[in-house]
Amino acid sequence: MTTNKIHSQLAAEATLDPELPICDAHHHLWERAGERYLLTDLLEDIGSGHKVTSTVAVECRAMYRKHGVEKLKPLGETEFLTSLANHAAADSSIGTAIASAIVGFADLSLGDAVAAVLEAHMAASPNRFRGIRYSTTWDASGALRNEAPRGLMSEGSFRRGFACLRKYELSFDAWLYHPQLTELAELAGAFPDIDIVLNHLGAPLGIGIYAGKRAEVFKAWREGILRLAALPNVAVKLGGLGSERSGFDWHERFTKPSCGELAAAIGPYIEVCIEAFGPARCMFESNFPVERRSNSYAVLWNAFKRITANYSAPERAALFHDTAARFYRISVQK
Repeated sequence: MTTNKIHSQLAAEATLDPELPICDAHHHLWERAGERYLLTDLLEDIGSGHKVTSTVAVECRAMYRKHGVEKLKPLGETEFLTSLANHAAADSSIGTAIASAIVGFADLSLGDAVAAVLEAHMAASPNRFRGIRYSTTWDASGALRNEAPRGLMSEGSFRRGFACLRKYELSFDAWLYHPQLTELAELAGAFPDIDIVLNHLGAPLGIGIYAGKRAEVFKAWREGILRLAALPNVAVKLGGLGSERSGFDWHERFTKPSCGELAAAIGPYIEVCIEAFGPARCMFESNFPVERRSNSYAVLWNAFKRITANYSAPERAALFHDTAARFYRISVQK
């Protein structure tokens, strides 16, 4: 992946709480559109000082099969991630269980027919495949990338496909924008026996029509978060605000933010979620390499640790490791 290493060097800091075990609940591995972020890149970031014991690799619509049945092409990504995970597991010098859980993609709009795709994913990675992520992002402003039609989560075919997750005990990673939080709450309420995890804090937006309206957006976002938190089958990933959609300028700066600056900016969002969901339903994520454009791996995790410095040891254990390990059924010694 093309990235400016100088930025990370300028943002270098001493590692806070280096012995605190971490399960990185969300990262990607890819080779696409001239960008590469593969095992060696991830290991370089992980090796920056924090004790990352395991990771969750999440789909990003990369490395698909080039040939064959269209609905089965996403299996290429699961096969790719499984291969990297097996390679890492066979290397005794790697102290992190890379991609110990894998979240893939299947077109839930296929309805009942998606069952065959889910079974194929599970067969391709029987010990690691844990769920599906479906990008349902849609916004009327035109300033953001829409990856799904409006109102997809309420459509009958999508819900029939979504219901198939229950049969295979698979979870759902929800990726959407903050104005869609109510739609997700309606979906979660209709399927209380399917575990859902909200990605990237529910993506509070800060560009386009949302630029310069951070207080207004925060209020609307918080209302959506509180509604979701009332549903016991929903958890949340804490992170992902380094993307350009959040409206911060970190990706444009030569000198990247310190952990103190990061903590001040993202802390209010994280604290709302922890208070609403409780540590047992919150998990920290790096969202690398997307976040890499704005922050270094080491500084990002320092910011998370700084935000939670006053939490109890059991609460921090849940936030940094145990919630993700339980949600994704990861068995890793800390």
